[in-house]
Amino acid sequence: MESLITDITSNKLNVTLKMRPGSTAAEISLAPGQEFTAEAGAMIAMSPSVHMTTTTHKKSSGGIIKGLKRMLGGESFFLNHYTAGNQGGTVWLGATHAGDMLVKELNGEGIIVQGGSYVASTPDIDIDMSWQGFKSLISKEGLFWLGIRGKGTVVVNSFGAIYPIQVNGEYIVDTGHIVAFEESLNFSLTKAGKSWISSILGGEGLVCKFKGQGTVWIQSHNTTSFGNILGVKLKPRK
Repeated sequence: MESLITDITSNKLNVTLKMRPGSTAAEISLAPGQEFTAEAGAMIAMSPSVHMTTTTHKKSSGGIIKGLKRMLGGESFFLNHYTAGNQGGTVWLGATHAGDMLVKELNGEGIIVQGGSYVASTPDIDIDMSWQGFKSLISKEGLFWLGIRGKGTVVVNSFGAIYPIQVNGEYIVDTGHIVAFEESLNFSLTKAGKSWISSILGGEGLVCKFKGQGTVWIQSHNTTSFGNILGVKLKPRK
């Protein structure tokens, strides 16, 4: 099954998602002179007419502080910027984990994305660490979220399939299954069960309670749980 976005303007990308949902790759078709930004290491292949440059932030305003803040959010220090030549071109991007991708169009609003899920975006999208992430300091899944805001296209990835949940009031999601959510939602960490004992023994621990109206995108797999299972099967280094 494929997902296609066909609008090509200065702030939108033509993105086709292939091999969903287990091994998704994004094929980005660029018009002449069109450009976008992607996470370092995400590129699978590209046309020879596409030119790549690397900075620590936006193409025209690289900054060490911005790069360090992204690293705290689970992303890489550097960002790659791709620009198509006179004949246009294509770029293929892959995800870190075996899973799905989501293409989201923003019109000035923002979304909060878990560290490690950002893949690519158009130049007018700002990527920064969201201070709301400090609410998750005691979460077992990670310390920070990325705040992504602006007007244009954003591509994020997941571990496993992505499912949207429309929140109208309250909804509870395990922290390890959150890919992204709209900034219109408020959230707080709470215990999964009625007591701390039942939450811990049930293997859930802390969960995220969302309040308000908006969308939460969740992933079918949990990287921490997968790592815990895989870790005990790995041979120790000699």
